[in-house]
Amino acid sequence: MTACKKIFAALLIFSSCQRAEIDNRKENEMVFVKGGTFTMGCASGQDGGCSDAEMPAHQVTLSDFYIGKYEVTQKEWFDVMGNNPSYFSGDDLPIERVSWNDIVGTGGESEVIGGITYYSDGFIFKLNQKTGKTYRLPTEAEWEYAARGGADSRGYVYSGGNTVDDVAWYWDNSGDHTHQPGAKQANELGLYDMSGNVWEWCSDWYGPYSASAQTNPEGASSGACRVIRGGSWVIVAECARVSYRTGDYSYIESRHNFIGFRLAADTY
Repeated sequence: MTACKKIFAALLIFSSCQRAEIDNRKENEMVFVKGGTFTMGCASGQDGGCSDAEMPAHQVTLSDFYIGKYEVTQKEWFDVMGNNPSYFSGDDLPIERVSWNDIVGTGGESEVIGGITYYSDGFIFKLNQKTGKTYRLPTEAEWEYAARGGADSRGYVYSGGNTVDDVAWYWDNSGDHTHQPGAKQANELGLYDMSGNVWEWCSDWYGPYSASAQTNPEGASSGACRVIRGGSWVIVAECARVSYRTGDYSYIESRHNFIGFRLAADTY
């Protein structure tokens, strides 16, 4: 067998294994994240160029939690809501063009989970009623801790590695569309697409960081926008860094084809 054929055969084996991983996904599959203390924000020399919004780096301590192994898909959304507002069509593609309000709800019965009021016209309330679980959106601190690999973090620039093409769909490699979650390399916790594919809604209001140490922070007390994290198919690699954060395009009623979300929970 020639060297080229050996390489091609290896790629076929990798592709089939990767395909099996994607096809064996479970709906709303969650990963346990052991709590701990980490440095949140951009640490000079570790995360690359720091923007003002990522500083100051500060110490955060989190309790145990669970977070979605994958971004929520269009099928998972349709099964709960009976509609699919996504721009890119495909059951196994991430749901997008859903606002923070669509996820959390705006009216009807309500339940407070993790300091956020979830309403009965929103996805998460309906999902919890259907499953008997208590899902919620991750806080920004939980999101970043999980993206960094939690207690198993190896200090990567992106979630799962230092080479962006290995772990993320972004401007240079996406082909101008979203991709099925799970096709890229996972991070230390086995989480996929926390860099790239679609930005992900967090529960927090967007606001400046405090330099003080915090425990289980819930972000700013008010604001104009909610936090989105992770970068997306339509953004440059810099924005896929684990510390990068923004409140752009993220008014609570905003719907864009580059913003989706993943679930979190205290127990599972």
